[in-house]
Amino acid sequence: MAVLISVLVQTPAHSGLGGALHYEHTQGLPVGTLVRVPLGQRETMGVVVSTEDAGSLPEGTQLRAIAGVLEGLTPLHERWVTLIDFAAHYYQRSPGEVALSALPPALRDLDSTQLARRLNKLHAHATSSVDEASPQTTAVRPELTAEQAQAFEQIQTEPGPFLLFGSTGSGKTEVYLRCVEALLEQDDSAQALLMVPEINLTPQLEARVHERLAPRWGSQAIVSMHSGLTPAQRLRSWLSAHSGQARIILGTRMAILASMPHLKLIVVDEEHDPSYKQQEGARYSARDLAVYRGRLDQARVILGSATPSLESWQHSEPAAPGDKPPRYRRVAMPSRIGQGALPQVRRVDMNLQPRQTVFSGVLLDAMRERVRGGEQVLVLLNRRGYSPVLHCRSCGWKSECAHCSAFRVFHKVDRTLRCHHCGLTDRVPRHCPGCGDADLGMLGRGTEMLEEQLAELLTGLTRPDGQAVRIGRIDADSTRLQGALEQQLAQVHAGDVDILVGTQMIAKGHDFRRVGLVAALDPDGALFSSDFRAPERLFALLMQAGGRAGRDAALTRENPSELWVQTFHPQHPLFEALREHDYPAFARQQLEERAQAGMPPFSAQALVRAEARQQEAAQAFLNAAREAGEALLSDMPGHADLGPGEGLTLFAAVPMSLQRVANVERAQMLIESPSRAMLQRFLTQWHPVLHHLRQQHRPVIRWAVDVDPQSI
Repeated sequence: MAVLISVLVQTPAHSGLGGALHYEHTQGLPVGTLVRVPLGQRETMGVVVSTEDAGSLPEGTQLRAIAGVLEGLTPLHERWVTLIDFAAHYYQRSPGEVALSALPPALRDLDSTQLARRLNKLHAHATSSVDEASPQTTAVRPELTAEQAQAFEQIQTEPGPFLLFGSTGSGKTEVYLRCVEALLEQDDSAQALLMVPEINLTPQLEARVHERLAPRWGSQAIVSMHSGLTPAQRLRSWLSAHSGQARIILGTRMAILASMPHLKLIVVDEEHDPSYKQQEGARYSARDLAVYRGRLDQARVILGSATPSLESWQHSEPAAPGDKPPRYRRVAMPSRIGQGALPQVRRVDMNLQPRQTVFSGVLLDAMRERVRGGEQVLVLLNRRGYSPVLHCRSCGWKSECAHCSAFRVFHKVDRTLRCHHCGLTDRVPRHCPGCGDADLGMLGRGTEMLEEQLAELLTGLTRPDGQAVRIGRIDADSTRLQGALEQQLAQVHAGDVDILVGTQMIAKGHDFRRVGLVAALDPDGALFSSDFRAPERLFALLMQAGGRAGRDAALTRENPSELWVQTFHPQHPLFEALREHDYPAFARQQLEERAQAGMPPFSAQALVRAEARQQEAAQAFLNAAREAGEALLSDMPGHADLGPGEGLTLFAAVPMSLQRVANVERAQMLIESPSRAMLQRFLTQWHPVLHHLRQQHRPVIRWAVDVDPQSI
C-alpha cells in the first residue's frame, strides 16, 4: 500500500505553491530524508517533512511517485527542519526555497552512486588526516587577561545568549577559541560554529583556528563555508559538517543554515555588521537566526562586537528590579591587551581649510611623521574608483548611467566609466557628449584618486631604511582577481606598504600590528542620511577603523596612535562620543531618538518592494496592496480599538532611493508595528493577498517582503 510523503521542493518564488507537495512512496521515510521527485517536466531534489497514511486522501486523488531516495546520507535532523520552517515563515518565503537554498548546489544534482563516491573520498581524507592530530598535543596559548578570564568564566557558567562587548584589540577572538576548546574537550561529538560577516575575514580566522586547534583535533575537523568556495569545496565542507566529522565550522551568513547535528556553540563575530542580513531571496538575518538556533539546539550563543547593533545593546540592558531579565547577558571587556591604548581621536574642521582640500596640512604632517618613524598609515574613504562623477563645465552633462538612476564612476586605471549597479562600462569620452567641449571635470573623489594624490603630496618622503614611501590600495577593484586580497594583506602585514588607502574592507577585523595612524576622509554624508541606521553604521565603521591602530604597544609607547577625522561638523554628537570611545553614550543618544520616533528596536518593520518597467506600475501594485492590507486590518480582532501609534501602520508607496537599476523601476512600502507578534500575524494573513494581487498587476516583474530591513 502506498504511503503519502510530504516533500519540500524549491518552487518559483511567486507560484503560490508555498508549502510542502505530496507524493506517494512504497514505504514511509524519516523526516529530513533527501529525495528526488518529479516537478512539472523535470526532476528536482526535495526534503521529506512528514509521512502519512495515503488513506486519508479523498478517493480518486492521483499522486506522482517519488523518483528516488538519496541513499547513504543520514537524514537531516528534525531540528534543522524546524529551523528552516521558522526562517521561512518569519521572513515570508516558502519553506522549500529556504530548505533547498541551504543545501550546497552540487548536492542537488547528485544521484546515490555519485554521492557514495564523494562520501568515500571524504572518509579516506579523514582517515589520512586523523593521524596529524594528537590528543596530547597542546598548542601554545597566550595567558588570559583578567577581563578575558572573567568573560570566559561567565560564558561557561551562566545561561546565554551573551553579548561580548569588547573594545577593538581586547582579545575577543581568544575568548572564542577558549570556549571552542572547552566545548570540544567536554564533548567528543560537539560542533562549534564561528561566523564572520565577510569572506575577506575568513582567511585570517582560518589561519588562527588551524594553528591553534588542528594540532589537537586534526585539520579534517575544521571546515569553511562561504560563497567564495567552488561547488566541490562547498559540498565537501557541508558533507563533513553534516556527518559530524567537522567539529569546527567557520563561515559567513550562509553557514547558519548548514546541517550541523551536534551544534553546541555559535559565535557571531562583529554581530553589528549589516552583511549578516541576506539581501536576495530569503532575506534572513544570520545573527537573529543564530539566537533562535541556539535555543533550538540548546547551544551556547556569543554575539561579539566593539560596537554592538542597537537592537542587541537594547536586548542586553540590565533590567530594573522586578522587571523581566534582559534577553542577552552583557559581558564587558573594555581594555586592550597588553599596554596598547585606544587611539587618540583628532578632528579636523574642514570649514577652516581652503576649498577643495583633500588632505589637510596637519594630517599630512602627522602621516609623514609616522612613516619616518617606521609606522604604517591607513586612509579610509568608503568610495572606490577615481571620481564618482565626470561632468562638463560648459553644458552641465554628467556621467549618468543609461540604465540606472545613478552615475557611472570614472576609473582612471583603465580609462573607463563604470556603473557599479548594472555593470555598464564605456571608454571615457574624448569630449562632452552633450556639447563637444573637451574640458571634462571631476566631481568628488575615490580611492584611486587618493592613492595618486598621496604619491604626489608625499614625494621625497622616505622610510627609516632610506627607501621611498610605498603606497597601496585595497578596494573591490584592486582585489577582483582570486587571491589578490590575501596577497595584498600579506604585503601590509610584512611591512611592504607604508600607507594603505582603502574602503571599509580595510577597517574590519584585520590585525595590523604596525599601524600608528588612521585617517577617515569625508564621513559626513551618513550624518544626515534618510536612512535612520546610517549614523549607527558610521560610528561602527570609524570605531572599527580606529581599532586597527595602536595594536603594538612597543610602537605606540612613545607616540600614541591616532584616529584623524576630517569633517565639516566636528561638534556633532557622534564625533563627541567617538572622541571618548564612548559607545554607551552614543547608543544612549541614538536609542532616545529612536524611542521618541517609534523606530526599531522599539518597533518592528517590514518593507514590500516591487519592480516593474514603469515606476507607476510598481507603485500601483503597492498601493493596491496597502488598500487590501488596511481592509485586512479592519477585520483583525481588537485592531480597530487601538489608539494612534498602538496599531500597525501601512505607509504610502514611494520610489526607492536608487529608483532605477538595469532599466527596472523600483518602489517600496513600509509597514511598522509596535508589536513584532502583531506584524507577523498581519504578514501571514496578507501574504496570500499579495500573491493574488500580483496576478492582477502583470507589469510587475517581481516583488518581495523584507522583514526587519537593514536599509530604507
